[in-house]
Amino acid sequence: MAYGAELEAQIRWTRYGIPHIQARDELGLGYGIGYAYARDNACLLAEEALTARGERSRYFGVDGKSSAGIGNLPSDFFYTWLNDNESLRRLRSAQPQPIRDLLDGYAAGYNRWLWDTQAAGTQCAGKAWLRPLESDDLLRLTRRLLVQSGAGQFAEAMMAAAPPGQATSSIVSDGEVLAAMERRENFHQNHGSNAVAVGSERSVDGNGLLLANPHFPWFGALRFYQMHLTIPGQLDVMGASLPGMPLVNIGFSKDLAWSHTVDTSSHFTLYRLDLDPQDPHSYRVDGQSRPLKEVTLRVRVREADGRVGTRSHTLYESEYGPLLSVPGKFPWNANEAFAVRDANLGNDRVLQQWYAIDHARSLDELRDSVERVQGIPWVNTLATDAEGKVLYLNQSVVPYLSQQQLADCAIPAFQKQGLPVLQGGRRACNWSSAPGARHAGLTPPEQMPALERQDFVQNSNDSAWLSNPAQPLTGFSPLVSRDSIPVSARARFALERLKGDGKIGPDDLQKLVTDNRVYVADLLLDDLLQLCKPAPAGAEAACAALGSWDRHVNLDSNPGFAYFQAFVARFLKIEGGWRLPFDPKLPLATPSGIALDKPEVRQQAQQALVAAGQEIDARKIQADETWGELQLTGDQANPLGIPGGTGNEGVYNAITSQWQGDHYRVLSGSSYIQLVDFTADGPKARGLLTFSQSSEPGSPHHRDQTELFARQQWPDLPFTDEQIKADPELKVMELRER
Repeated sequence: MAYGAELEAQIRWTRYGIPHIQARDELGLGYGIGYAYARDNACLLAEEALTARGERSRYFGVDGKSSAGIGNLPSDFFYTWLNDNESLRRLRSAQPQPIRDLLDGYAAGYNRWLWDTQAAGTQCAGKAWLRPLESDDLLRLTRRLLVQSGAGQFAEAMMAAAPPGQATSSIVSDGEVLAAMERRENFHQNHGSNAVAVGSERSVDGNGLLLANPHFPWFGALRFYQMHLTIPGQLDVMGASLPGMPLVNIGFSKDLAWSHTVDTSSHFTLYRLDLDPQDPHSYRVDGQSRPLKEVTLRVRVREADGRVGTRSHTLYESEYGPLLSVPGKFPWNANEAFAVRDANLGNDRVLQQWYAIDHARSLDELRDSVERVQGIPWVNTLATDAEGKVLYLNQSVVPYLSQQQLADCAIPAFQKQGLPVLQGGRRACNWSSAPGARHAGLTPPEQMPALERQDFVQNSNDSAWLSNPAQPLTGFSPLVSRDSIPVSARARFALERLKGDGKIGPDDLQKLVTDNRVYVADLLLDDLLQLCKPAPAGAEAACAALGSWDRHVNLDSNPGFAYFQAFVARFLKIEGGWRLPFDPKLPLATPSGIALDKPEVRQQAQQALVAAGQEIDARKIQADETWGELQLTGDQANPLGIPGGTGNEGVYNAITSQWQGDHYRVLSGSSYIQLVDFTADGPKARGLLTFSQSSEPGSPHHRDQTELFARQQWPDLPFTDEQIKADPELKVMELRER
C-alpha cells in the first residue's frame, strides 16, 4: 500500500510490556500501535479478523466455535451478512482523514511485524489463515463490536429463521439457538463493569479520583490491551483498547480520567410482523402487503476430505431488519414472524467518538463530544478531572419512541420479560425523531441521563437511577433507564462503602476490588445457616463449608463460595423467598434475608441447599482445598489461582469461571484495572491488565501481570517522560517505513 508519506513511530516498552507509542501524526501512531499489538497478539487478531470476514469454516471446517461461542458456519454467514461490501464502504467513507490514517497505519504496522518476524515462535506461525491485514479488516472488527449488545446476540436465531413449511435450517440447531439466548441473558455478567469517580468534596486531596474496573472476556475479540499514545502537542493518553482499535477506550490524560460500564439501555427493538395470510413470504403494514427480501449468503467451507467448497444460505429481511427464530419464544409461522432492528448498525461515528474522548482536555469537552457525536454504542461513561468534578452519562445509541408510541406499540406479554417487542404491522410504531435529535430514530442526549457532581458517581451495570442516591435520575424512557427497580448487589456493596461524608483515598477504592467480599452472603448466609441446624441429609459437606466460610473469595478462602453460589442460583427462583422483598423506597436495604417464617419457603430453601450440596459434592471438592486451588487460569503444568467470584453474588472483583473437570477455569471478569489520582504533581495512576499483555504462551508478558493480580498488587503506571525513562526494563524501538 502506498501511503504518500513516511511511516514513522517510536515505541518505548516499559515493565510488563506496556508500549508507549509516539509519532508526529495519526498515520505513524497507527503504525506503532499495529506493530506493538502484533508483537503480543498477532494470532489473536488474525483469528478475530478471520471471524469478522466470515472465513472460519474455510480454514477450520464447520466444527468448532469462535471466541464468542458461535459455531463456525452460523458465525460465517452472520458476518458475511453484517460486513457486506456496501456497509464497509459507508463506514469507510464516513471516517475523517485522521481516523483513516490511524486505520491504515495500524494495518501497516501489523504487517510490518509479520514481515519482519514471520510470526516465528507464535501459535499460528505457518498457518494458512495468518495473513496481512487491511484497514477494512479493522472496520469489520468495529462493526462486530457495535452489534455486541444488539443483532450480534441474535446471530444464531437469524440463521435459524426459515418460512413455515420449509425445512428448518441445518446451519444451527434449536439447542444452539437456545444456548445463544442464555448467553444473551448473561451478557451483563460476562461483559459487566464497575466504575467510581470521586470528586473534590469527598477525595482526600480535593482533586479527582477514578476507579475503572471493566469485567470483560480474558480471551478473544474483547480482550483489552494496554497502551500509551502520544502525538506531541496534540495527544497524550494512556489506557486500554480492544483488539483492532487504534484508540484508547478507557484511560486517562493529564487533564481527566474516564471509564465505561455496560449500560442497561435497549440498543435494539424487535418487531412482530403480521404475515400476509396469502403469502408467508410477505407481511402487512397498515394493511398493505410487503415482500420479505431474500438475501443469499455464500461462504467457503473446508469439507471433511480437505477440499474447499461453497455453501449458501438464505437470510430474510423486513424493512425493520433481519428475521429471527427462537423455539418457544419467537416463531415464524403462518401468522407471525419476528425481526430485529439494531440502532448501532448505522453507527458510523464510534471511532470518531473515542478519537474525540482521547483528545478531550476537560470534563466539559468530554461531555460535549459524547453529546455531539453520539457514537457511544452500549456503555455508560464515568469521568473525573484534575479539578475534582465528576460526571456520569447514560448516553449511548438508543432507539427513540415517544411515550405514546411505547404505550400503543409495545406488546405487553414481552414487556414482562424485559424485551422491547413492538407491533410491526403499524407504520406508527417505527422509530421516530425527537425535536433536536442529531440522528433520526435515536434518543437525543437531552432526553438521556447526565449527572455532574463534586462528591461521587458510580455504576455497576445498573440503570442510571442511583448513580448517586443523593440525586436520583428518574423519568426517562424505559428504553434508556428505569427507576424504582432492584439495584445490583455490586452497586449496593459500593454504595455502602461510599455512604457518609468521610474522605476517600486511592487505597479505599482499591480495597473495593481487592477485598473480595461476597456481599450477598451478608444478606443470606445467617439465615441459610439456620437450615444447617441440623444439616439436612445430603447437605452435610455444604453446611460444614458454609459454616466455616469467611464470606470472601480470597485465595485462602475455603470452598464455601462454591456451595453458596449453587444455592443462590436456586434460591432466586423461589417465589416470595426474600424475608424483606425489594422496596423502591428502601432500594439499598432490600431485598434481604430468607423468609424462613413461611413454611413453603423454608422447605424450598432447604431443598435448594440439599441440591446445591449434591451438585458441588459431585465435583469431589475437598474440604481443605482453598479457593486459590480451585479457581485457576494458565495451563495444566503451571496453573495460577485467581481471587474473585461472580458479580451476581455481589463480588466487586467479578470473575466468571466454569467448572472443567477438577477446577473452575476463569473465562471473564476484572480485566483492565485503572486507578487514577489527580495530585498536585499531575495524575498518579496504578493498575494492571489482569490477563497480561500477550496471548502468546511463549511471551514474557503472557502472565507477568496475572501473577500480580493473583497477589492483588497494582503497580504504578509510568505516564510522564521522566517515569518512562526511569523504568528499569525500558526498551526503545524506532520504526520507519516508506
